[in-house]
Amino acid sequence: MAREVRLLEVAPGRAGVAEVLDALPAALAGSGPALALAPAGGTALDTRSRAAVTAASEVDDDVAVVLATSGSTGRPRGVALTAVALLTSAQAAHDRLGGPGAWLLALPVTSAGGLNVVVRALVAQVDPLVLDSVGGAAPFDPAELAELTWRIDPSLPAYTSLVPAQAARLLTDPDGIAALKAYQAVLLGGAHTPLSLLEDLLATHVAAVTTYGMTETCGGVVYDGVPLEGVTVEIVDPDGDGVGLVRVGGPTLARGYVDGADAAFSDGALLTGDLGRLHPGHEGGLELEVVGRTDDIVQVGGVNVALLAVEEVLAEVVDEAVVLGEPHDTWGTALTAFVVGAGGTDDELAEHVTAALGRPAAPRRVVRLDALPLLATGKPDRAALAQMSPHDVE
Repeated sequence: MAREVRLLEVAPGRAGVAEVLDALPAALAGSGPALALAPAGGTALDTRSRAAVTAASEVDDDVAVVLATSGSTGRPRGVALTAVALLTSAQAAHDRLGGPGAWLLALPVTSAGGLNVVVRALVAQVDPLVLDSVGGAAPFDPAELAELTWRIDPSLPAYTSLVPAQAARLLTDPDGIAALKAYQAVLLGGAHTPLSLLEDLLATHVAAVTTYGMTETCGGVVYDGVPLEGVTVEIVDPDGDGVGLVRVGGPTLARGYVDGADAAFSDGALLTGDLGRLHPGHEGGLELEVVGRTDDIVQVGGVNVALLAVEEVLAEVVDEAVVLGEPHDTWGTALTAFVVGAGGTDDELAEHVTAALGRPAAPRRVVRLDALPLLATGKPDRAALAQMSPHDVE
């Protein structure tokens, strides 16, 4: 049977979240239409997101929400999420973290991370505390998060979900650090968490949990390398070298894309574009390590370079780093590093990367910014950075 899709253009801030909280229970219960959630903003990406989630006017009757992929590197796609998948994801997260509790929402509900927080709050029957800045209504403010944190009922476990850039900002603020330490778990997702940031959080006694997942899996389904209950993770490794495409399955998987192009979904699993490996974990099982994306592996002078690895090394000496590659007639690809914060001269940054990864991985150009451009989800806006990328690299 088919189910009607209702477009809900979510306004930034608490008003938009309140509208979603009002409509979502009926969508999950099947007594109302499926919700196609998209930002109400006027950017080109907002317009593409609305087109993505409304690509079909009807969906299968068990689909509760249609959500757009982030579009950080390309065209957003509408993902059909069933009520069972969303509720199973919430239950699995609570089981891993220590039971239902109070959630603080710092991410837009038009992203998988933000929607997850709302669903978990509904399951826990505790209204989420919502940052005023959610959805781009205002810049992320560590002081606001700190102030809201102390309103959480101390008798309940406290949780929040952040992107790494938000966690990094909080670490520079004494009140932000105190607030982070009040949470039983601080989930980090939506973008790669640099090892240096994770080490700083743990050293400050913040209960940071790295997560891996995507819109197609109802958000994070691997916590600190270990899949949630019922989630399967395999590595498709035709070369036999231990590194291959990550394949994820289980009850949190989406129904598919509303545009009908579901080639990545087969046999109850999703073949992602991420490269990873499995290695022995602390308790005898296997843990997932994501090493990059297929489209993040570039050739420089005939040598394969993982952009994620370069970003990781740069993050040891700067506050934030994003590395992009563009075609180069001589070298195949020229790397440009966009960095925020200290770290020495351009030559010193290149030497730091060379020492860790070899000369081909060294950026040929460094662009220093006061702040990285971000999407509403908190992910770096790589399309905007590409527009800034110098095209005169020798």
